[in-house]
Amino acid sequence: MDQERGVARQGRSHAGKRAVSPRVRLARRKGRLRLAALILLIGAVSLVSLLGAGGGSPGGVARPHSAATRKSSATHSSSGLPFPSSPGTGKRPGPNLTPWSQPSALPGDVLIADEDNSRLLVVTPTGRIVWQFPGPGGLPKGVSFLRPDDAFFSANGRNIIATEETDQVVSLIDVAKERFLWRYGTPGVPGATANHLDNPDDAMLLPNSDLLVADIKNCSILLVHEGASRPLERIGIQDTHCLHDPPLRFGSPNGAFPLTNGNYLVTEINGDWVDEMTLQGKVLWSTHPPGVAYPSDTNEVSPGVFLTVDYSTPGQVVEFNKAGKLLWRYGPTSGPGMLRTPSLCEPIPTNGYILCNDDGNDRVIVIDPHTNRIVWQYGHTGVEGRAPGYLAGPDGVDLAPPYSMLIRHSPTMGIPTLKCAVGLPPGSCTIFGRS
Repeated sequence: MDQERGVARQGRSHAGKRAVSPRVRLARRKGRLRLAALILLIGAVSLVSLLGAGGGSPGGVARPHSAATRKSSATHSSSGLPFPSSPGTGKRPGPNLTPWSQPSALPGDVLIADEDNSRLLVVTPTGRIVWQFPGPGGLPKGVSFLRPDDAFFSANGRNIIATEETDQVVSLIDVAKERFLWRYGTPGVPGATANHLDNPDDAMLLPNSDLLVADIKNCSILLVHEGASRPLERIGIQDTHCLHDPPLRFGSPNGAFPLTNGNYLVTEINGDWVDEMTLQGKVLWSTHPPGVAYPSDTNEVSPGVFLTVDYSTPGQVVEFNKAGKLLWRYGPTSGPGMLRTPSLCEPIPTNGYILCNDDGNDRVIVIDPHTNRIVWQYGHTGVEGRAPGYLAGPDGVDLAPPYSMLIRHSPTMGIPTLKCAVGLPPGSCTIFGRS
């Protein structure tokens, strides 16, 4: 029967043919060629989207698709800033991005601390540079801005707080006027006395204008009011024995990030520790991020879910809970998706993706945790440069307002009471008071 049907179909096909002019046959042939070319193009684009970034589930645990995406109530406003921050939805990658990048992965612009180029950049989702510090006019004579390794927009959205870790200073920058408003620390001079820091990291300006900074080599956490030249409060005994014994001392603390419950998450390099702590010095819990050799800049994804990066090669990004249970991991050990000494990743509140600086690969990336693939990249992998599209050891990232870290957390950020918790070991918490 099958053969008979085949013969019958063939007979009808031949019977139905009509004479066709050469011009019509040529037009049909061109149409078929165009269709074939379109199909090939679609296939190539799909292949690049899947393989171009290399992300790679190998070495990772993909986040379940049921994981909740955190929606933000913020609007696309950047009032007071010299650049409009708009989402990448519906836009194509510009020439400064890797060709497979998806601008839609970002809800707005990205602030990058381009450490080895001693500059800050703001880059759009399509890869265009819209702001840079120092600006075209440079800095006043005798003023330096060296190797910023972290930068965050302030809670008011108009300023940036940048940490120059190796220059021992923290700088508050007016974005619109491109100038310093205030600096704490003595540039180039490490120390433990007033107006001195020793390897500061991840300084943040709280909504009441108090500065919170991890003072790594002084094994402590400092609070300083904007404009002051001495601290308000110190948590930690401030010595050089950086061991895990909070709040008396910390094992080289490299960040104190806000939690939505008003407390702070402290990362200790030595021993692989993360602690939840109040600004009165009370430690609620400590845990080890699972499988991490060098934890860096742990922050909150959602209540009870925390994210840290492993500043190693190969590097990794890990989500876990306060019991140290692994919830998600990104950590390819080879290929273009492999990380080299990443130092900070933070969640994108609109889609659940992860924004990271991949320091050793000279790039800033966005990871889709559902597929464990890189979906956006600024910077050429492993190639240092200063031209548009290039970075050199980027060590800090933040989203532009209204999605920036401190604006998102400002409604719930804990404010210093300048009181120490009851029952702390002597020397754990020192109040200097407001001048």
